[in-house]
Parts: sequence; structure tokens; C-alpha cells
Amino acid sequence: MEENKRVLLGMSGGTDSSVAAMRLLEAGYEVIGVTFRFYELNGSTEYLEDARHLAERLGIRHITYDAREIFRKQIIEYFVREYMVGHTPVPCTLCNNYLKWPLLSKIADEMGIFYIATGHYVRKVKVDDTCYITYAADSDKDQTFFLWGLKQDILRRMMLPMGDITKVEARAFAAERGFQKVAVKRDSLGVCFCPMDYRSFLKKWLVSNCQPQVSAGQTWSTEVRRGRFVDEKGDFIAWHEGYPFYTVGQRRGLGIHLNRAVFVKEIRPEKNEVVLASLQALEKTEMFLKDWNIVNRERLLGHADIIVKIRYRKQENHCTVTVTTDNFLHVQLHEPLTAIASGQAAAFYKDGLLLGGGIIVEESLLQSL
Repeated sequence: MEENKRVLLGMSGGTDSSVAAMRLLEAGYEVIGVTFRFYELNGSTEYLEDARHLAERLGIRHITYDAREIFRKQIIEYFVREYMVGHTPVPCTLCNNYLKWPLLSKIADEMGIFYIATGHYVRKVKVDDTCYITYAADSDKDQTFFLWGLKQDILRRMMLPMGDITKVEARAFAAERGFQKVAVKRDSLGVCFCPMDYRSFLKKWLVSNCQPQVSAGQTWSTEVRRGRFVDEKGDFIAWHEGYPFYTVGQRRGLGIHLNRAVFVKEIRPEKNEVVLASLQALEKTEMFLKDWNIVNRERLLGHADIIVKIRYRKQENHCTVTVTTDNFLHVQLHEPLTAIASGQAAAFYKDGLLLGGGIIVEESLLQSL
């Protein structure tokens, strides 16, 4: 498709996508807004009305796209499955890389629109004919970590109007133009379908969706029951609520009181056990990734100055990345890193460019190959 001045913008009804619409219009683009119905917390559709109302005020076309079924299958059911096998899922990463941006691209194709945009706080640069995601001007809001799986067919079409301003500036931008409700909207927190506590969501899901557990042939509800906290030797420490309600690296919310600090080191679904240990025992110097994406192999592989992040907002570590004969990414860490959990994402950076990433693999999977 040839480039044109038309942009399909994902509009959630929040501050960021609303200001993105204003900025694109002021830059001379024809903006068409689309609001995805992914999940409606407590059945609320206020976000739809907010997006429609804003589009009407701005004089732009607005459409809605019901993606609730595909969101349930690709994101929510994946989320539940991962916890049921003792992993720590990354639903926002998968949603962005495999659902939200590809859907924007698909709808834009159908409408003859070249550019696609969102209110993400990231920037895009082009180096030697390759497009890269790079850090936002607002380091507190930077969302590059979630976009490591995007490929060039999407990257080259992306417009990111929020990348070069801060959240404070975004609110001021809306207020100055008379959009007071947009200016004062609260930020969304956490995962959209369980913004506060995944455990409460998981418990409700397991009660209302008693589907057979794939490996054991049992229902979800019977699979989750009281189990044992054990130390690294396997000795009993205390009782826990059920292994899916804990994640590697967790310290708070264990419901036990010892005379020392302990952290979740390992989750053993087959035994319904959760292994507790000292923080030092959680340190690792390597990890392996599956389902990986590399934006530029020459910039990433074999270099000793690559930065890796395994959590949004967490510290950066240096590493060297290579590809194994089994087609995993091997990440050799230059400093020990704690709380590396199977199912989590890892993202790679160099010179401010997002170079790719992947999903952390369980060590037992590698040993079985």
C-alpha cells in the first residue's frame, strides 16, 4: 500500500489516545478512530462513550471493533493456562505484539489506510532502512518493553504522537484546547482485566470456568487446593492456598511469618508445592528464550554491550545474546539477576534502540530436548 495522509488510531477513551488524536489532526492527518472492545471490567462501556464523544467533538470518523472473543481466547485463556503450569504470564506484551497492533494493521488494510497509531509512550526511528522502537521522552511512562515482538511490516506504518511529550504535557495539551475531562482522566493501572490483583481474578475464573485441566484430566477447581511451602531440600515450612497464586520472586503476600526473609524460588504444579529460599538463591547468570523476535541480528547477536530487561520499570542488566542449535536465544548475563520466571518476557536494547525480545523458557524444557 502506498503512503497516504490517513491514520487509523486506536482510541481507548483515555487521555493518551485522545491527545494522540488531537496531535495527529493538528499535524494535518486525516484521523479515523477505532475502539476495540477487548474486555469490559464489571460490564462498563463508559470508555466507548468517551471515545465516541471525543471523536464527535473532533469531527473524525469513529468505529468500534468487537474483539472480546478473540481476546478471551488469545489473552485471558493464555493468562490462566500459564499460571496453571506454574509460569508468570505477560498478557500486555502478547496483546500488543500479537493482537492489538496486528488488528490495527488488518483494519487499516481493509480501509485503505497506510498509517496506524496508538497513544503509546514510545518513539520510532529509522536507521539504515530499518525501523526501531526507541525510548519515550517521558522515562516514567516509557512503554518500549511491551513492543519487542513487532516486525517491520507494522513498524514502518506506526505513528507514535505521544513519544516526544510527557504525561504532564499531554494533560496540559488537552486542557488548553478545552478538553477538561480528557485532561484529568485517571491512568489505567495493571492488566486491563484484573487491574489490581490477578489472584482474585484467577479464583473467580476457576470457579466459573471449570474446564478440564489438560495434563491431569481434572477440572480447574479441583486442581487448585491447599499445598505445601517447602525449602530447597523439600522440607515442609507451611501451607499455601494453591500454587497458581504465587510467582517466582514473590516475597509479600505469602501468608507466613518467619524469622528470615524468604522468596518464591520455584513452583511445582505436579506436586502443588511452592519452594521458598533466600534472595541469593534466586540469582541466575543465564536464561533461554522462546518465541523470540530480533529486529536486527547484526546489532544484537554476539555483542557484549546489550541491555536486557525482564520486567517493566525494572533495572537494566548487561548481557550477550546468541542463538542455540535448538533455536532458543541464550542470554548470558554479565551480572547475576534474581527472580527470572518462566513465561516472563525479556527485551533487548542497545544505543537506545529496542532490538527484540522473547519469552523465558522453563529450564526443565531445555533438559528434555
